[in-house]
Amino acid sequence: MSINDVAPYDVAIIGGGPAGLTAAMWLGRYLHRVVLVDSGDPRNWQTRGVNGYLGLPDVTPAELRGRGRDEARRQGAELIDGCVETIARQTSGDYRVVLESGVAYEAKRILLAFGVRDVWPEIPGLERIYGASAYHCPDCDGHETRGKKTVVVGVGRRAVGLALALATWTRELVVCTNGADPELTEPLLAQLDALNIPVLTERITCAKHTDRMLDALELEGGMTLDCDRLFFQMGHYPADDLAQRLGCERNDEGFVIIDEHHHTSVENVYAAGDLVPGAQIALGAAAGGARAAIAIHRSLLAPEFIITPLAQNITAL
Repeated sequence: MSINDVAPYDVAIIGGGPAGLTAAMWLGRYLHRVVLVDSGDPRNWQTRGVNGYLGLPDVTPAELRGRGRDEARRQGAELIDGCVETIARQTSGDYRVVLESGVAYEAKRILLAFGVRDVWPEIPGLERIYGASAYHCPDCDGHETRGKKTVVVGVGRRAVGLALALATWTRELVVCTNGADPELTEPLLAQLDALNIPVLTERITCAKHTDRMLDALELEGGMTLDCDRLFFQMGHYPADDLAQRLGCERNDEGFVIIDEHHHTSVENVYAAGDLVPGAQIALGAAAGGARAAIAIHRSLLAPEFIITPLAQNITAL
């Protein structure tokens, strides 16, 4: 049974990143009863800063998360540290959220905001420089490559797209496939050639660094490639299979499909943040959380608080 003595929560949020915490704050301001469950294992925890977040130019992921948790609590949200085991709809229409600890909560609406997990390339030493001089998102961190010798690790169209995106800031670029087939068509090679971007296929054996700042990449065969920054193509998969188990429609990459109100294909289940298609930046995730919160609030309003839509005037031809 639910641990609530009076009634179910209005909203249960799964995930405590920028999307989930922003939604919790907004829903609290709307005076809704909100519970947020967070596993405490956020994405990009090692990065030195959350770039491009308006008003917080030097904030770290840990600082942003801490401020967000404090603000959500001030607005009345209840924050629970734990992992969700199951979510199931009850005959009442409410959802029952059961944690791995066995504790259960009930809520009228669900917001999925648990993000994605990253699949890193096999580069010895990458974990030591990630977030300091190695990155994966050109929108977030491309500015860090200004005038720097930069290596792009990846194959195919995605690697070329990453290299072309970084050409906004630097022309000292090299693509390295890390031992894999380049998967480059003639048109893609022509684009790289036009910008004098070479392609190396050797496997990377070590990322050499000083105090987390990249100095060079050692390649199989004895070659050393001097460089200052590294960007790598990264795969993703949902951080949890809850959306799949709930029956939410997803695209070919596993992202949850939402409508303009952040509603999924499952009734009263919403999604926001890196879990949905779109640019994966913290500011965008926070904005998505706010939009989802507004939509959820409106879905919870009683009919007497909703204005009747204007009638459409249709003129017969």
